[in-house]
Amino acid sequence: MIQLLFFLSSGLFLGWSLGANDAANIFGTAVGTKMIKFRTAAIICSIFIILGAVISGAGPSHILGKLGTINSLAGAFIVALAAAFTVLWMTKAGLPVSTSQAIVGAIIGWNFFANVPTNINSVTKIVGTWVFSPILSALFAFIFFHLIKKNLENSKIHLIVLDSLTRKALIVVGAFGAYSLGANNIANVMGVFINSSPFKSVSIGSICQLSPTQQLFLLGSIAIAVGVFTYSKKVMMTVGRSIFKLSPISALVAVFSSSLVLFLFASQGLKDFLVSNGLPSFPLVPISSSQAVVGAVIGISLAKGGRNVNFKTLGKISLGWIATPIASAIFAYIALFFMQNVFLQEVFIK
Repeated sequence: MIQLLFFLSSGLFLGWSLGANDAANIFGTAVGTKMIKFRTAAIICSIFIILGAVISGAGPSHILGKLGTINSLAGAFIVALAAAFTVLWMTKAGLPVSTSQAIVGAIIGWNFFANVPTNINSVTKIVGTWVFSPILSALFAFIFFHLIKKNLENSKIHLIVLDSLTRKALIVVGAFGAYSLGANNIANVMGVFINSSPFKSVSIGSICQLSPTQQLFLLGSIAIAVGVFTYSKKVMMTVGRSIFKLSPISALVAVFSSSLVLFLFASQGLKDFLVSNGLPSFPLVPISSSQAVVGAVIGISLAKGGRNVNFKTLGKISLGWIATPIASAIFAYIALFFMQNVFLQEVFIK
């Protein structure tokens, strides 16, 4: 049991890092505009992340399994640790980076070390979402901003009433976003442990049954919640204030747009519905909430004429996105070497 907890600790650390960096972006714009207090946002975010992870988290984990089947606990430990340290490094710099990019880079590092071929089709699909998701989020934000602006111009709602409705809407949309984030990104935290999981199915009375994967996801989502509470405020302020100054309505649009993108790439039910009707569907891939929310903020700025965008901050964030998978892959490769040759642990099973 002690050995199991030790190996899982890196996954929990990665969950904490995700909570400190990515998960905070769901409420970053709302907190940055002072529409919602940080504590309130953290509580709502934590509850719905856990629900999303346990109920709907399995779908996006399959694509990571195709990218690299990590078949030993020691190997999974190093991969998660490499991703976690990379995200922590970026978080200390105040940059909203992608945990998805970090774990993908670490898995590729494991593939190189274990001399396992990397599934290029899976890499292409994942990298494609890194490009497509912020663009889609920006498009949604651009459209929703103009729709809301037009409706407000034609209505005679009082400013006090509007402020109250906006705060409530931010909470509802944030809860939706947190659920989608838990469903989409828990694969980043615990997906590498699925193939080597020692857990057995557990029944909770006659209420429900938790599969081994759901137990892993529950542990990971709790770690995410702790990260939200303890270390996320700095990144919230970067997203909510530094890229483009948002009004409360703009914050609502940004949260909803990024949350919708996360949901589209996490919903097994939506995918099944589209496929059954012969329609194109979104791949179930763990994408970055950071990229989605940054894309939404840029979409709003474009809707306002493209003025006052902080391109210096945007450039730093973009460099962080490029550096994250590379740094994570290098760190994983080096750490795997030490784990196998110094600590004599089997990091892959031939």
